[in-house]
Amino acid sequence: MTQSPAKPVEEETPDAATASPSALPEGEVERLGDEIVAALKTVYDPEIPADIYELGLIYRVDIGDDRHVTIDMTLTAPGCPVAGEMPGWVENAVMAVGGVQGVTVNMVFDPPWDQSRMSDEARVALDMW
Repeated sequence: MTQSPAKPVEEETPDAATASPSALPEGEVERLGDEIVAALKTVYDPEIPADIYELGLIYRVDIGDDRHVTIDMTLTAPGCPVAGEMPGWVENAVMAVGGVQGVTVNMVFDPPWDQSRMSDEARVALDMW
């Protein structure tokens, strides 16, 4: 899966997952990873005109051999007005990816999000140069 430079070191990518034996067919982890990232890029914080992936809100994506996807994500602020809804938006977006059998979204606040986690694409969208 292609990573934007703003992604935290903690994030596990399908590329890293392919280093160990997988029960999934060759190339399937990469395909799923790419499609999951595309799905994540359709989810926006309603108050910020950039998607949650480019904002750096996705800390980890793990694709299990059973095609269950576990996502660790955060919010720009713990008191975000859509905190209760956003994990559902993420789950729905990723469940729409062909081949995904289930999704677990974990909301985490450690490490706290800050603007350094944003990709260059998000910085351009938010005019933060």
